[in-house]
Amino acid sequence: MELAAEQVNAQGGVLGRKIQLVSRDDKTLPDQAVLAFNDIKGKDLAAVIGPVFSNSGLAIEPLAQRQRIPYLSLAPADEQVKPIRPYVFVTPALSAMYAERFLQYFQARHITRIASAYDTKSGYAVAGHAAMMRLAGKYGVQVVRDEQYETTTSDFSPIFTHVRSSGAQAFLFWGSGAPGVIVTKQYATSGLKVPLMLTASQASKLWLGPVGKAAEGLTVQSAIGVVGDYLPAGPQKQIIDQMAGPYKQKYGYPPPQFAQDGYSAALLLFEAIRKAGGTDHAKIQKALETMSLVTPNGTDWAQAELAKTVAAE
Repeated sequence: MELAAEQVNAQGGVLGRKIQLVSRDDKTLPDQAVLAFNDIKGKDLAAVIGPVFSNSGLAIEPLAQRQRIPYLSLAPADEQVKPIRPYVFVTPALSAMYAERFLQYFQARHITRIASAYDTKSGYAVAGHAAMMRLAGKYGVQVVRDEQYETTTSDFSPIFTHVRSSGAQAFLFWGSGAPGVIVTKQYATSGLKVPLMLTASQASKLWLGPVGKAAEGLTVQSAIGVVGDYLPAGPQKQIIDQMAGPYKQKYGYPPPQFAQDGYSAALLLFEAIRKAGGTDHAKIQKALETMSLVTPNGTDWAQAELAKTVAAE
């Protein structure tokens, strides 16, 4: 978000005014996210771009809706927009979308039996797991072993034992933060031959750095921005390069998924302010509902379009 603000300010800002970011650290805790939101909501903000942790996002979204402050969440939990809340928008793909893409991946590779593990304390993991269970049959996939764990779990060997005897052809792990690092390191020494599959929460240096060589041979899901170097020339690659080059130069490593989400949210907000002709909350909300923009995450649809899609399904 800082990079996006620097770039737009270098070009004269938005509607002739410079973007100023007001940030607070929620410490990846829902109660601290609420305190942070309440602390900044009265500072004449155009909008709030929210945390990446789904539990924190779920804590903030009812407050933003009640205050009628446009809120662009960086967390993928489906519950934020199901049911639709007019002032709440989600920048990354929803957990259900990640689940369906993995099922399509399995179908294309003739994988029909999978094992799964999900964090019962993570809104992201719970939503993704629920969508996977709901949609598995559509893609000819059977979940032959379904395991639960909590964010504080430090030993995954019992789960590996269950997966080993399950007959699964792949092991899909739903989780974010520390569990993704721990399970990867322990998998590398477990002797388990069932391929480990990880979701977009692990498409980050924050995962790749700590796990090191243990990441070799694993499958990690991501949005399109993370693999921008491999895309053909065109508007999508152009907007990714606009972010990725300066980001790598500034921070020393390619932008992870979380950085893509923040940059995309900033671009959406800047464009909404332009379309609204100012920072009136109701006008920004309407602009966000009726716009579409190519960002490093792909083409971000307005929430109204998402509502139509959900209704169609």
